[in-house]
Amino acid sequence: MSRFSRRLRRVGGAAALILATMAASGLAISPAHPVVAAPHAVRNIDPDGLIKNADPSVIRVGSTYVSVEVQHYRDAPDTLYVRQADSIQNLPGAAAVPIWSASGGMAHVWAPEIIFDSGRYYIYFAASRDNAASHQMYITGSNWATGGYVAPYQMNIPGWAIDGVPFLFNNQRWFVWSGAERKEVEQNLYIARMNSLDAIDQKTISLISQPREGWERVTGGADGKPWVNEGPQPIKDPNGQLHIVYSANGSWSDQYCLGDLRLRSGGDPTNVWDWYKSNGCLFGSNPKTMMDGWHPTKKVNGPGHHSFVLLNGDINTSPPAGPAFPLMYHAVDKGIPYTWEDRHWYPGSFVWWGNTTYSRRDVPGAPSSTGFGLKFFE
Repeated sequence: MSRFSRRLRRVGGAAALILATMAASGLAISPAHPVVAAPHAVRNIDPDGLIKNADPSVIRVGSTYVSVEVQHYRDAPDTLYVRQADSIQNLPGAAAVPIWSASGGMAHVWAPEIIFDSGRYYIYFAASRDNAASHQMYITGSNWATGGYVAPYQMNIPGWAIDGVPFLFNNQRWFVWSGAERKEVEQNLYIARMNSLDAIDQKTISLISQPREGWERVTGGADGKPWVNEGPQPIKDPNGQLHIVYSANGSWSDQYCLGDLRLRSGGDPTNVWDWYKSNGCLFGSNPKTMMDGWHPTKKVNGPGHHSFVLLNGDINTSPPAGPAFPLMYHAVDKGIPYTWEDRHWYPGSFVWWGNTTYSRRDVPGAPSSTGFGLKFFE
């Protein structure tokens, strides 16, 4: 049983003991009871019925679709909200229930991710204690989607870290995230084995992607803005191969897009040379950066930071080849300036695309790999 599971079981009568243990271990402490009222009513729905926000995370639990998001306020703490609906299209009209508000100096809450594991909900998110240059990954959880969450606490990931998400592959739990040694220069993707749902094995931390291809360096590299690989989302294809689909180029730009990392058959997730990167964006709005055979979006600009809508958020329920499957992503409508404030959640779909070759050069290993790719639809 993990330390986190024990916290869930003991959070009632032993709350004081839990908080004391957290303090002794140097973990972040905030109120141990769930938020019961939002600092402001959430009305982030536009006339088109879309959620006005970024970084969607949506899963299916049984027949219910569950999402998590963060709202930022000028005069109140950042707050996490959970919605539940009978379809992803109906999530915007569902009640946004506040489940936690930042406290104790915590701020800049980014990109929460929700999963359902062994009968419990877990939410992972990034937050900072002073400014956006010191983000770390945190975890909270509950037996219920919309309440009862324990006080979030920091994971043991060294350095600046955002956009983390766990997954199970080949009977081993993994954690993938976006991190940086020098945040103002380059954001990379890292992976590590997990010892439990709330801790990684630091000895297995491995770099698996850097934004070094021309199509993922259209923005960044100047004015303190980095080249970017972020928002990693794991999924398993019909051949059983692991993919990490991620966002490239800056989220501040309409050049934002999705690229793909595909692990070779039988490959080691911690070996960077076992990963093959798509030769361009697979979902984007700039025709010049799209992979050959893939086409730019027609309705939105800068699609990115998506969520595969999987049962329980588990990649082992990844869809087989065949009809399109649900997806949620953020973007900005074409015809209006691209700003963070104008990003919305859009329901879309994706399919597996067979016989897709990714090629590379001047690195160890075979120069190309053929397997499934993905095609995305607005």
